[in-house]
Amino acid sequence: MEKELKIQIDEMGDQHVMTSIETPMRADAFDLSEEEKITKIEAHFGAIMDILGLDRTDDSLSGTPHRVAKMYVKEIFSGLLPENRPDIKLFENKYQYKEMLVEKNITFFSNCEHHFVPIMGKAHIAYISNGQVIGLSKLNRIVQYFAKRPQVQERLTIQIANELKKVLKTDDVAVLIDAVHLCVSSRGVQDINSATVTSSYSGQFANDDKKNEFLRYIQLPA
Repeated sequence: MEKELKIQIDEMGDQHVMTSIETPMRADAFDLSEEEKITKIEAHFGAIMDILGLDRTDDSLSGTPHRVAKMYVKEIFSGLLPENRPDIKLFENKYQYKEMLVEKNITFFSNCEHHFVPIMGKAHIAYISNGQVIGLSKLNRIVQYFAKRPQVQERLTIQIANELKKVLKTDDVAVLIDAVHLCVSSRGVQDINSATVTSSYSGQFANDDKKNEFLRYIQLPA
C-alpha cells in the first residue's frame, strides 16, 4: 500500500497535476515570523546536507543552510506572504485610450511545487481599460508576486489573470505564459528543448479577433 502511494505521488509530480487554483496553504501558515521561518529552515536544510554526507565544516558549505533559508523566505518564496502583494493604484484614463494595452516579455522565475526546481519564462499581458489604467511596472510586480511561490504554470496563469481582473475592474484581460521547467529539462525525461505555453482569455479577448490581435503584438520585435 505504501509503495503504491509513493508511485501515485511520483506520477502526480511528473504529470504536473494542479489540485487547486489557490496556492495550497495551511491555516497556521503565517503564525511564524520571517526570522523564525529562516531559523527553522536553516536547521532542516543543514540536516538534509548531513544526510547527503556533505562536510558542513568546509568554508564553502558552512553558511549554505542559512543562505538557502534566507533565499527561500526573503526571495524565491516571498510571494507566499500576503503583505508582499503589490499595492495597486489606478489612474483615470484621461487619454481616452480604448485599445488594448500590451505588456510583453515580462521575465519571471518560479519554482515547480512538485520538485522545487526552477521554472523560467516570460509572461505577456494585455487589458482594455474600462476607464482606469494601471502603472506599467505594477503589471510586472503582479507577475513576480504570484511567481515567487511553489507553482504549477496553469495556476500561475489563472492567478495572474484573476488578480488583473480584480484590480482593473474589468474582464477584458489576456495572459499568456511561455516557460521552461527544469523538472523536465534537468531530471526525468531531461528534454532541454521543450517549453510549456498556457493562456487565459476573458471578456473581449475571448473573441478571436481580439485574441489574434494580442498574439500578433507579442510576436513583434521589441
